[in-house]
Amino acid sequence: MDLRNVIHLDLDAFFVAVECKLHDGLKNRPLIIGGSSRRGVVAACSYEARRFGVHSAMPMYLALQLCPDAKVISGDMEAYSKHSHLVTEIIADAAPAFEKSSIDEFYIDASGMDRYFGAFKWAVELRKKVMTESGLPISMGMSVNKLVSKVATGEFKPNAEKHIPAGEEKDFLAPLSVEKIPMIGKQTASFLYDMGVRKVATLREMPLKFLVSAFGKNGISLWNKAHGIDNSPIVSYSEQKSISTESTFEQDSIDVKRIKSILIAMVEKVAFTLREQKKLTSCITVKIRYANFDTETKQIHIPYTSSDHVLLRVVSELFDRLYNRRMLIRLVGVRLSNLVHGNHQISLFDDTEESINLYEAMDRMRHKHGVDKLVRATTLDVNKRIRMEMNAFKG
Repeated sequence: MDLRNVIHLDLDAFFVAVECKLHDGLKNRPLIIGGSSRRGVVAACSYEARRFGVHSAMPMYLALQLCPDAKVISGDMEAYSKHSHLVTEIIADAAPAFEKSSIDEFYIDASGMDRYFGAFKWAVELRKKVMTESGLPISMGMSVNKLVSKVATGEFKPNAEKHIPAGEEKDFLAPLSVEKIPMIGKQTASFLYDMGVRKVATLREMPLKFLVSAFGKNGISLWNKAHGIDNSPIVSYSEQKSISTESTFEQDSIDVKRIKSILIAMVEKVAFTLREQKKLTSCITVKIRYANFDTETKQIHIPYTSSDHVLLRVVSELFDRLYNRRMLIRLVGVRLSNLVHGNHQISLFDDTEESINLYEAMDRMRHKHGVDKLVRATTLDVNKRIRMEMNAFKG
């Protein structure tokens, strides 16, 4: 049986690279992308800014204290999406099977290629092709699985081109900090530090039973990762175009206050789904179906976001503009489209550190206990009385 060859590709400082490609004057200088107000946050920064200790999700005021000469810009998600699609097309034309895991990150299954060409040689040439045709820098790591390939890319970037041969996974991971392992967040890392576990080599020595008793089922995942074990497959890429939800009332209604509470509950659910899938949206549609089955919709294009408060405001405004016949309503719906890959932080160019922390805390609770377990007070009664029909689909 052939060993797996899994390639990980990660665009170096993607947002910054796009800005520098479009604006020559931004090259080779400290650059910060994010909210320009004092209470804003850093969405991305150049390697020149990182040397001063600046990093993503940092409060803007602190970033400017560390690097006062940095140039701050608000960012252009439309441009980033366009370049992400360009790189995706280049990879799709060359790769036998690939997974797009975020706006700037890809996995490729090159298993079996060694018999014909050489998987690493092919990966090196693909990397050069991406850089030549897109004008963007990209790093690459290759190993027998996704975990080790991703860690290799992150460890040697920017401009990385690293192969971890089969059998050398443990030796490569051993001296690294446990924080370098994907999916080990601040809380888990802090807990491990308190236990005296700072390096992957030390984590590997921990008995599996102990890790399970300390972390539950996640202890098995930690043990596997410490040993360089990852059997997760490449999930073939397909572009999801929309996320939507509708609610049909048990009785036709003209109670605008109740209908808006239902819309709030719907927006909370689709926004959570959006963030769970690491997506952003720039097109919002609200649908109304009246008692006589007449159906009307209204949509608007907005800057890319996945934030509840932005989507709630837009949906409320669309409903107010749409509902002007004062007839009984039997159904309302919300649709998010023009989706792009991107995580929660990068959509919050004008939000605060507090709002980011709030969203992350709420999403962790919803992920653990269910989306219906944490809702706004105005929707408590609505969530008890109606059955929400979530239809996340590929449009």
